[in-house]
Amino acid sequence: MKVTSIKLYSTSTCPYCMMEKAWLEKNNIKHQVVYVDMDEKEAIDMVRKTGQMGVPVTELQFEKGNPEYIVGFDQPRLRELLEVKA
Repeated sequence: MKVTSIKLYSTSTCPYCMMEKAWLEKNNIKHQVVYVDMDEKEAIDMVRKTGQMGVPVTELQFEKGNPEYIVGFDQPRLRELLEVKA
């Protein structure tokens, strides 16, 4: 399945969020960063979708099918889904 969009739910001070953002940029992966500590609507939306209160949470939307949510900076799972070589 092809990933069509990536949304990284983050806070402005989260070190794991910063690491994931840097990893996505290093691998030239287009993504949107949403700072839930600055946007209450997005924070509520993240919790509603995932039940998670912590970050990072990565939402991967696929061409066909439901989105997948990755909690934490799970680099092996991101590599697998985004087909990034080690």
